[in-house]
Amino acid sequence: MTREELTACHNRALAAAGRLRLPLRSRVWKGAAGEFLGAGTGSSLDFQDHRTYVPGDDPRHINWQAYARTGNYTMKLYREEVRPVVDIVLDASESMWFEPIKATRAAELFYLVFESARHSGAATSIHLVRGETARAIPPDEVATHRWLATARALPSTQPAIAPDLSRIPFRQNAIRVIISDLLFEGDPEPLLRLLSSRHGAPILLTPWTAAEASPDWDGNYEFIDAERGSRHPHRVEAGVLKRYKESYARHFSLWKSSSRRHHAAFARVAADPDLETALFTEAVPSGAFETVS
Repeated sequence: MTREELTACHNRALAAAGRLRLPLRSRVWKGAAGEFLGAGTGSSLDFQDHRTYVPGDDPRHINWQAYARTGNYTMKLYREEVRPVVDIVLDASESMWFEPIKATRAAELFYLVFESARHSGAATSIHLVRGETARAIPPDEVATHRWLATARALPSTQPAIAPDLSRIPFRQNAIRVIISDLLFEGDPEPLLRLLSSRHGAPILLTPWTAAEASPDWDGNYEFIDAERGSRHPHRVEAGVLKRYKESYARHFSLWKSSSRRHHAAFARVAADPDLETALFTEAVPSGAFETVS
């Protein structure tokens, strides 16, 4: 993808961010000061409760009207304001960039998640992962569109394996967004357990194309392994195609059911329609995004 194409993806993501955002307001946060409601007490204007005064309390929060009535010191408690925490992970496997339409959708999703987190004032970390290799990147690398070159250059001795998320320092109580086509073998359970550990809230955004979900192969083809670049001739007949489609559907049904068990928002985002249409089709109903009120 060229810089101009990435800029266009960014602009479409910004437009979508005007209508959709990550579901940050549905969680109770703990952490540094910000604009979101937290689990503790603080100094915002959102009144929470009363309690008896103890030495060392901030006298500014004494309820003087109650003291005038009862002669007892009580404290007004206010809901603390905190910054949400968002960990973003982009799967940089070659299958994500093999088809231009899918690469475009993956880039749009990456920009949308980044902009949603940034606009909320979230404490955001960004990691690129390919196989057993993971790399943190600064936010300015996303804003200046240098991230894709970094992603494509990530080394990997086993590029076809599932991304090793154990190398990423996920933070406690974070929303953890992984953008991946999930086209790798293996049980989803270990990855989802990791994403939901330490009170994490996983969101899986999975770009896909109609060509991969329901191909119309018939006859002799030379297939290319997207991860290794190797070529393999095959003859595709009706029975082979049927087994492929059933295996593909079974793979994502397993991911969906595992996500449900781990309370993860799982959204397959089609690459064919425009971005907002694709998001409102599954990402919003699944809870991966919420509408801006």
